[in-house]
Parts: sequence; structure tokens; C-alpha cells
Amino acid sequence: MQMKALRFPLALLALVPVAIFAAGPAEEGFVSLFDGETLHGWLLVYGKKSGRGYIVEDGSIVCPADGGGNLLTVREFANFIFRFEFRMEPGGNNGVGIRAPLAGDIAYSGMEIQIIDDDHPKYKGWLKPVQRHGSIYDVVPAKPGYLRPAGEWNQQEIVADGRRIQVRLNGHLILDADLDEITDPAVLKKHPGLARTSGHIGFLGHGTRVEFRNIRIRELP
Repeated sequence: MQMKALRFPLALLALVPVAIFAAGPAEEGFVSLFDGETLHGWLLVYGKKSGRGYIVEDGSIVCPADGGGNLLTVREFANFIFRFEFRMEPGGNNGVGIRAPLAGDIAYSGMEIQIIDDDHPKYKGWLKPVQRHGSIYDVVPAKPGYLRPAGEWNQQEIVADGRRIQVRLNGHLILDADLDEITDPAVLKKHPGLARTSGHIGFLGHGTRVEFRNIRIRELP
């Protein structure tokens, strides 16, 4: 789920170097977006006024419980396969922003792929299908049932290839969306980010502990 966005000074981008790191040989064409030690190549856009934003801990990017905000790649990407592993605390809530701008609420100005412990009791009775894990937030629901229990690592893949968005969780295809099939004028007006063809990728924290590791990408034509 999303957070209220604040204005970000774009001029700061010039101060942040771009980083792409070598990936392992087992995944041809993939490069790592995280060096395992620093947030080099990442930009905290909307951090909390208090708290730590994001930290690096034991080879993972961590959104701590007192942190959050939008941690975005300095680089922009258009078509890609994005792979990573994540682990949540019980009731954890985060998201992956794709084709995102640096302004506005990314769930609407870009697209947000939900990361959420959606079976936790605190979400019972009000979480909508389009808010469950793996969904394009508020637009296209993902198939439930493949998320591992809180505290265990999950593997996720997000493919953005033209107008098709796919999400695989622990080897299972849970979302396969053709954005051209979304024609409801109200949805398109509320989500102008569905029309974007490129942008930043990142994690959208909401003040619960979520860890990310093995973060890599392969760009597509």
C-alpha cells in the first residue's frame, strides 16, 4: 500500500552516481543493482522525517520498522526482468515501484507491485483483491496462495515487457496483465502511471521491517 508523497528536489540527482554491479554467471544478461554493502546507486526520495529510511544489514537492503519511504534506482528502466528475494516480519507491508517517476504517489504516478503479508490478521476483512501480494496496486489482482510465511525468504520476479506485466512468486506465475486491456476511464484517470513506458525501480516502505537481497535486473529490448 502507498504513502503520501512529498516534493523531491530533482537537482540532487546530479550528486548521486549511477551504479551497476556484476551479477553471477548463472543468470546470463543479469546485473546486480546492489553491492551488498552500501546504497550506492539508490536514492531515498520520500523518507520519513524521523527514523532511518533504509539501511544495509547482513548483505540485505532493509526497510526497518522505524524507516520507510521510496528507495529508487538512480537509473531508469523501460523493459526488464527484475529479480530479488524478500523477507517480511508478520504483518509486513512494502511495495515495488516500476516505471516510476520521482514525483507523486508511485502507486498512481507509476505502478506499485504489492509486497504484503496479506493473510495477517490485521488485514482481515478489509484488504481488497487488488491490494493482495503481487497485485498491481488498485488495478489488477494477483493470485493468492504462494507467499511463504512471514520470516521466510521469498523469490520474486517482475517482468515489464511493453504493455505486459508479469509477476512470479517462488516460481509461480501470480500475475499476467495486459495493460491495454485496462480501459475503464475512471481507473486510467486515477492511475496515469499505467501509460508510462520507463522510469525508476524501487522499494516503497510503509514502516514495517522488510528485507531485500539478490537484487538484479536484465534489460529487454
